[in-house]
Amino acid sequence: MSLRNRVILITGAAGGLGSTAALTLAKRNAKVVLLDKNLPKLELVYDKILAEGGEEPILYPFDLAGATENDFLDIAQRIDEKYGALHGLLHSAVEFSSFTPLIQHGTKEWGHTLNVNLNAPFLLTRILLPIMQKAAHASIVFTSDSSARYAPAYSGAYGISKMAMEGLAHVLAEELKAAGKIRVNILIPFPVDSPLRKRAYPAEDKAKLPQMNSLVPIYEYLFSDDSLDVTGQKIDALHFKI
Repeated sequence: MSLRNRVILITGAAGGLGSTAALTLAKRNAKVVLLDKNLPKLELVYDKILAEGGEEPILYPFDLAGATENDFLDIAQRIDEKYGALHGLLHSAVEFSSFTPLIQHGTKEWGHTLNVNLNAPFLLTRILLPIMQKAAHASIVFTSDSSARYAPAYSGAYGISKMAMEGLAHVLAEELKAAGKIRVNILIPFPVDSPLRKRAYPAEDKAKLPQMNSLVPIYEYLFSDDSLDVTGQKIDALHFKI
């Protein structure tokens, strides 16, 4: 499954799932743009991609929480000037601190979480859409959470942002469906042994969880021609079959 000449931007590319997706897509010959605020970890992902024979990625150190609209416009301009089109956008960046009752939720933490998990995906997507429309086909994937997407008690701004993000993805998919060029889907990963999972459930036996690379076939599917006719869907990794 080759993704040669496809340009795909990945937010949270230094994180667990983001780096897994980056390595997967780069090894399939995609040109990946790796966006994350953690430059040292981005460089580790860069080195691993090259070591495993993937296409050389582009690093873009970027803090989604404090970014302005002009910062997002700068990303779009650079991608447009270098590649002329964008074929994929994976929203994998996430902000989660802890499970907290709303009565104890700090205002600063609330705003920071919504900025990273909801506002930044909206702005980045809106600003990149004109470049994605230059591609014959393009794929936008929003990453949700199987344990928080229904906003259970104590999920706080994290759970609420995931519900709102799914709403954003649904509206966007409906608006773009008629043109038939850009598909929009939601990925719901099953629990895996990831850094986020360790923070959320520190007492859990991680040896019983699947590894992050068990999600590789799903990333391949969502950004390949196999999913050209799939849009507006919630792709539950637990029940995923090609």
